[in-house]
Amino acid sequence: MIKNVWILMAVVLFLTACDAPENQSDETAGMKEEAVGETDEPDLSITLEPGQMEWVGAQIFRNECAGKLECLVHWNEGEDFPSLGIGHFIWYPKGVEGRFVESFPALIQYMTQRQLAVPEWLRKLDPMDAPWPNREAFLAAEDSVEIAELQAFLAGSQGLQAEFIVRRAKESLEKVVAEVSEAQQPLVRKRLKALAATPGGIYALMDYVNFKGEGVSRMERYNGQGWGLLQVLLEMEQETAERSALMSFREAAARVLTRRAENAENPIEKERWLSGWLKRLETYREPAQMETSA
Repeated sequence: MIKNVWILMAVVLFLTACDAPENQSDETAGMKEEAVGETDEPDLSITLEPGQMEWVGAQIFRNECAGKLECLVHWNEGEDFPSLGIGHFIWYPKGVEGRFVESFPALIQYMTQRQLAVPEWLRKLDPMDAPWPNREAFLAAEDSVEIAELQAFLAGSQGLQAEFIVRRAKESLEKVVAEVSEAQQPLVRKRLKALAATPGGIYALMDYVNFKGEGVSRMERYNGQGWGLLQVLLEMEQETAERSALMSFREAAARVLTRRAENAENPIEKERWLSGWLKRLETYREPAQMETSA
């Protein structure tokens, strides 16, 4: 079933590939080259062969859930929200105003628009807030009918979740470009195009957006510094014969996430989470058969 999901993602990417759409000095400190002579806007479409997309999808599912379906409904220790689905989409309980961009309600809205049968108790929530006030309440309800239904629903709707991830990644490309100055846009586009040219680069883009967001929300800042896709692109060093765009992205992401952990008020980010984040970044490589070109 997982294989079919990622083949579906490839079809979605092919069909949608032709669609159109703090302090700047801090976030542009890592920009080493100037975009000289970039008069045309590079195409930011994302296109992969079915076999390549199957690899990309398997990597994302492994990162979020270790490939285990029981992980589709989860609440991490140290967080104020549950993480749901193959992309571990964030869902805030009532009264919780977190700094991270919430994504699960948007996923349900997308599924409803696609006329998927959403569990009745989930459809009736108004507002669409997580029904568990905290992690303790969630753990106490793990054997409830609602969580069982939610897990079955997410296990059976992986294809639409994949479509949602694809659409979010595509929209993110234009969002991050629009966020920088007009003078910086050609360089940001150039870096995005370089990443989108290979399966490993597309995987890195899709996974990082799903993992740490676009980086355009002013709420997602510690000490004025963000950690999303935008910040990583601005942190990247110039591509050379020895350093591919993917390698530069991986190294820049490590610096950005390390900075986030060091700026975080909660020590759990540096003491426990950072090592896992850096390990995840090490998967940002081309498939084995393509390593020589990475």
